[in-house]
Amino acid sequence: MPVLLNAGQALTAQARMRPSALGARDLDRSITYQTWNARSCRLANAFTGLGLSKGDRVAVLAYNRLEWAEIYCAVAKVGLVAVPINFRLTGTEVSYILKDSGAATLIAEDALCPVIEGIRQDLAVPEHRLIVIGGPQTGYLDFESLIADGSEAEPSTVVDPDDPWCLMYTSGTTGNPKGAVRNHRGMSMLALMTGVEFRFHRVDNALLVMPMCHANSLNFFASCLHCGSAITIFSRPSFDPELCLKTLDNGITFSSLVPTHYAMMLDVPKHGTVGSVEKLLVSSATAFPDTKRQIIEMFPNSGLYELYGSTEAGWVTMLHPDEQFDHLGTVGREVVGAAPIRLLDDDGNEVPDGEPGELFSCSPYQFEGYWNQPDKTAEAFRGDYLSVGDIAARDSDGFIRLIDRKKNLIVSGGENIYPSEVEQVLMTHPAIREVAVIGRRDEKWSERVVACIVPIPGETPDCEALVEWSRDRLAGFKRPREIVVLEPDQMPRNATGKILHRRLRDMLDNDTQFQTIEA
Repeated sequence: MPVLLNAGQALTAQARMRPSALGARDLDRSITYQTWNARSCRLANAFTGLGLSKGDRVAVLAYNRLEWAEIYCAVAKVGLVAVPINFRLTGTEVSYILKDSGAATLIAEDALCPVIEGIRQDLAVPEHRLIVIGGPQTGYLDFESLIADGSEAEPSTVVDPDDPWCLMYTSGTTGNPKGAVRNHRGMSMLALMTGVEFRFHRVDNALLVMPMCHANSLNFFASCLHCGSAITIFSRPSFDPELCLKTLDNGITFSSLVPTHYAMMLDVPKHGTVGSVEKLLVSSATAFPDTKRQIIEMFPNSGLYELYGSTEAGWVTMLHPDEQFDHLGTVGREVVGAAPIRLLDDDGNEVPDGEPGELFSCSPYQFEGYWNQPDKTAEAFRGDYLSVGDIAARDSDGFIRLIDRKKNLIVSGGENIYPSEVEQVLMTHPAIREVAVIGRRDEKWSERVVACIVPIPGETPDCEALVEWSRDRLAGFKRPREIVVLEPDQMPRNATGKILHRRLRDMLDNDTQFQTIEA
């Protein structure tokens, strides 16, 4: 017997103990634990029938929908590795992930098949292993037909706790994303610790609004499955605040949302209060105090949590409901089950309270490393401690305050955006000599992407045309929302000529002399 049940085994256990209980649903369909397990077994055996073997990667490109629950459990049952792909990515970005992961199979939603067709001639996945969800498509195996043909028997594959379950691609500082390997042991430990922190139990119903390709939804999915809570997937391609409020008021007891989601719901006319929700999380970006107060007013019976974490580390800190306004500006203290956070200077020495240092965390649920990047993996660790490059400070009570998120990371609407990715694309424009991309505060999105450009001498770039030009080259959430035109000597640099992004952001916030065009 395994030390910890993986997601596939946890589903088997829930189906045995509570076969007729609601297991998972989206906004259109629902399945009991028994049906969920039967369909996941059929899919797992169908994967084997396609010639897939333990360790093969199964890429998934889909909007939020019920099938994610079946796929995540099916791959766990036979030792395959899920590669969830952000549906907002362009064809070029999708192609890179498929090649880098060595995906042996791709499951795509029918509405997203045009993205795949755009890269079909360069597709790294075998033609006979392209699967479509939602409706028949020429050149694709039909998902429902695949399940219908699969055996309902529990697969016999031996899956070890240390085997990988998911390969989660995160934005990369060098322009290409890195694949973070999450194994079954770590994810099961994180699931159980999450259940402890949030007190999940069988009567809970969790609404997963964040994309199912994100670590946030995957982590809560795993926790609710282990705890026997029902899972509701918000199955819409984009966020609908009015529909979300109605869904939350329909038996939902927990949800995890970003500040932008809350802001949009607060703007719904005559929204009223929602009394059934017991637990709410705000994460992925800074939540301002006034926003927190309004959230509590809208959900009067709910405790508000805030946390800090990453794809690589899982949850790192947690700010609990009774701590919200006593420790404003912090993200709480260590999550249960984790070792004490270490804040280190450039020489690896612990910094005193109140002083900034690079945040290193250590837990039994952190990732295994970056896919095929041993050097990047080695850089991330100091012994058992892991860093993703965030700078933070600790107060005298042990609460952690984030100072800079992953160097120059931009967090817009809950999406992580590295400036270098956007800069590399914009630098290919013939009218641009130099570019620096920063994030500026935005009331709706938390931050918006701003491109500061220095034109080629003699060129006068058309900023609106520049944004349109980037449309086919960057995912929508990465495209600049504001263009700032600078003279060469206005770009701040250090002694070696490197552009200082933080100083540039401060310049724009405090000086109105620059030519700024809203996109």
